[in-house]
Amino acid sequence: MLIKNKFWPKRVPRTVTPPETPLWDNLAISAKRYPSKAALVFFGTTITYAELLQKAERLAAYLCRLGVKKGDRVVLNMQNCPQLIVAHWAILRANAVVVPVNPMNRAEELKHYITDPDAKVAITTGDLAAELALANHALAPDLRLNHLIVTQFTDAFDASVDGEDAPPAAWRDWLLTRHPLPSLDGVAVHGWCEAVACQDNPPELTVKPADLAILPYTSGTTGLPKGCMHTQASIMHNAIAANLWGNGSAEGVSLVVVPMFHITGMVSVMHSAIYIGATLILMPRWDRDLAGRLISRYQVTHWTNIPTMVIDLMGSPNFEKYDLNSLVHIGGGGAAMPQAVAQRLFDQFGLSYVEGYGLTETAAPSHSNPPDAPKQQCLGIAFMGVDARVIDPESLVEMPQGEAGEIIMHGPQIFSGYWKRPDATTAAFIDIEGKSFFRSGDLGRIDEDGYFFLTDRLKRMINASGFKVWPAEVEALMFRHPAIQEACIISTQDAYRGESVKAVVVLRATHKATTEQDIIDWCRDNMAVYKMPRLVQFVDALPKSGSGKVMWRLLQEAEKVAGDKI
Repeated sequence: MLIKNKFWPKRVPRTVTPPETPLWDNLAISAKRYPSKAALVFFGTTITYAELLQKAERLAAYLCRLGVKKGDRVVLNMQNCPQLIVAHWAILRANAVVVPVNPMNRAEELKHYITDPDAKVAITTGDLAAELALANHALAPDLRLNHLIVTQFTDAFDASVDGEDAPPAAWRDWLLTRHPLPSLDGVAVHGWCEAVACQDNPPELTVKPADLAILPYTSGTTGLPKGCMHTQASIMHNAIAANLWGNGSAEGVSLVVVPMFHITGMVSVMHSAIYIGATLILMPRWDRDLAGRLISRYQVTHWTNIPTMVIDLMGSPNFEKYDLNSLVHIGGGGAAMPQAVAQRLFDQFGLSYVEGYGLTETAAPSHSNPPDAPKQQCLGIAFMGVDARVIDPESLVEMPQGEAGEIIMHGPQIFSGYWKRPDATTAAFIDIEGKSFFRSGDLGRIDEDGYFFLTDRLKRMINASGFKVWPAEVEALMFRHPAIQEACIISTQDAYRGESVKAVVVLRATHKATTEQDIIDWCRDNMAVYKMPRLVQFVDALPKSGSGKVMWRLLQEAEKVAGDKI
C-alpha cells in the first residue's frame, strides 16, 4: 500500500497520470511552445528547441535510410554533449530503442553492448570510435554492426570560444581534435554532419506507451550486464514526476554534469527538462571550476549531482567567487552526502540537499527526500505512485517498522524485465497481495516517519563515488589476463571515493614475475576506469568453501578490519 507519509509535500500529488503519448511528443510539444527558447547550451553555443527538433527529425530520417525499423536497438556511446541528446531523441523518433552505453567502457566490454541487444547501428564521438571499432572487429561477422555514425565535439560548438564559456585548458586537445573516421571491414562509417543534413521525411510515429523505449544495462552479482527493458510509459512517468517533485518549470535552468548514459541523468534531468521546456547547460565531464562558472553565468536553478561533486566544488580555492544563489533545488544520490557538507550548504545558501534512491530498474527515483523536509543520509520516502516495503529476504514476510530487511518496490516506473533473461526477471520479482514487487537487493529500514534508510546490501556491489562496480563483472574481465589464475574483487576504504576496488590475485606459476602494477595497467587498458582495481594484492590461494566457491566475504571482512586499524 502507498504509505500516507505525514511529510509528503502538500504541493505534490501522491500519484500522477502520465499522458498516453510517445516520449517524442514531449520534445515536439516543447518545440512548438518555445521554438526560440534555449534548449541546450554547450561551451557558449546555444541550440534552440526548434533547432533541436529539426536535428533530431533529420537524424531519425537518416537512421531509417540505414535500415533502422520499429523496435530495433541503436547503441548510443557518448559523453554529455548536444549530439547525445539529438541522437537519443532521433532514435525515439525512428520508433527504435536507445541502448545507452557508458563511454568509459573499453573494447572488451563494448562487445557485449553490440551483441546482446543485437544492435546493427551505433552512434558515437570521434574520441570513442576507435574503441568501438576495435570491439566490432573482434566479433564474428554476423554479430557485427552494419553502420557507425561518428560526430566530433566541435560539430556542436565554436572551437575558438574563449572567456567563461571556454573549456578547461586540460580538455582542449580532447575536445578540439577532429579524429579521422575509422575504417571498418563491412561497416559503413558516416559523418555526423552528413547524417543531420538528411532531407528525407522521418517515418510515421507508431510507438505506443507499452512499447520498448530505452534499454540501459545494469550489472549484478553474476555474469555480464543485463539490459533493463523500459517502456515509453515507465520513462514518461518519472520524467513528469521528477518535475513535480523538484518544482520544475519552463523557466528552469539545469546544470547537466551527471552522465546522460546513466538512468538518473537521462530521465530525471534530460527527459524531465525537455518535457517542460527548460534549459540544459551541458558539461561533458566534471570540472569544479567550470561548474562554478556555469552556475554563476547562467543562473542555474536545478543541479542534480553526486555528493563528491559538491564536496569538490566547495573545496575549490575559487569557491567564494561563484554565485550559487540562483539554485533552488540541489540533490542527488549514489552515495551519502556527508552531514557537515550538507549543513554548510544550508547555512551558506539556504539549500537543503535532497538525497534520493533508485536503480536502473526503477528509471531513477523510487524514493526521494521531500525537498521541504529532507533527512540527511537518508533515502527519503517512497516516490510518487510507489508502494515500497521492507521484507525478510528469506521468508518474504513484511518487517515491523524500524527493523531491517530487503527493500521492495511496486510502481509505474518499474522496468518490464531483463532483456533476453526470463530467468533473471523471474528471480527479481515477487507477488504480494496481487501486485508484482521488484526486489532491490538492498537492505534497509523504515523509521517512525516513513523515511527509508539503507543499512546494508544483499547484492555484492562496490560504490565508488556513486559508480556501481559489480565484482563478478570485473573478475570475469580479469580472468582474461594470461598471468591470472584466480581473482577476487573486494572493496577497500577510500577517504574521497568512499570505496575503491581491490583485487586479490593468485598468479599462474608461469607468470610469477608479474607485478601488481602490471595488473593495474592491464586493467586500465581493458575496462572502464571506475571499475579497475586501484589496489592489487597477490596471495598464494583464495579461501574456498567445501563446495569450492571463493569465500569473498572472508576477504572483505579482513580488509574492513585492516582499514579500521588505519
